[in-house]
Amino acid sequence: MKVFEFIPEGVSDCKVTAWLHSHNESQVLQRGKRPAVIIIPGGGYFGVSDREAEPIAGKYFAAGYHTFVLYYSVKEKARNFQPLCQLASTVAHLRKYADVWHVAENQIAVCGFSAGGHLAASLGTLYKEAKFLEVFGREDHIRPDAMILGYSVITSDEFTHVGTIKHVSGEQPGSSGYAWFGLDQHVHKDTPPTFMWHTAQDEVVPVENSLKMAAALSAAKIPFELHILPEGPHGMSVCTKEVESEDAYCARWMDWSIAWLSKIFNFTL
Repeated sequence: MKVFEFIPEGVSDCKVTAWLHSHNESQVLQRGKRPAVIIIPGGGYFGVSDREAEPIAGKYFAAGYHTFVLYYSVKEKARNFQPLCQLASTVAHLRKYADVWHVAENQIAVCGFSAGGHLAASLGTLYKEAKFLEVFGREDHIRPDAMILGYSVITSDEFTHVGTIKHVSGEQPGSSGYAWFGLDQHVHKDTPPTFMWHTAQDEVVPVENSLKMAAALSAAKIPFELHILPEGPHGMSVCTKEVESEDAYCARWMDWSIAWLSKIFNFTL
């Protein structure tokens, strides 16, 4: 295993921690490149949660994936698409260094939680939006190949997490600029396949966020898998004692997401 940090090319005020599997010539002949998962922790665009960083990266790494955790801009620096530029640049960076790091350049998933799920879903829905591309200013290949969204902020309506949308938009509820960041309205025919999970008891980010995203994906005929678990609070991460949310029933989402992603990418250990 090789662990290191880098700043994606073309952006600042962020960092990515990478966990790469060891590589040798026999592995090249046997396996070739490995898929990658970029983990985007939550925190309401106010902070970045450690509970949704390395614990999740470790699970996907153990399943054979190269893993990367993005620590993106928050608070006032979350405006003007800066976190989205950082995530897009991370995807582009992985594709640029795919041969060096042995990353399968067409098998890159984004995996976000809460506000980090909003950021992950933003890339999957807004990557060709003129409003974003005017700020990003590049023509890199930034579309993710799959999305994994955990108890994610999606809408900008009465079911949203107001603080998340206020931070990322820089606007007040009721304004057009605030409403624009409701991602269910931006789903299109080229949105990536998506895995989602949520709990029905979530009082911070209501389950309607995932339900509305599922409806939008269905309308656009995008393959998706959705799991609504009956109990559990917001922010459960991997649902273990390590992250102070031990729940074996809800923890099943991790195995489900790995099985789903392995099917999407046709990848096995």
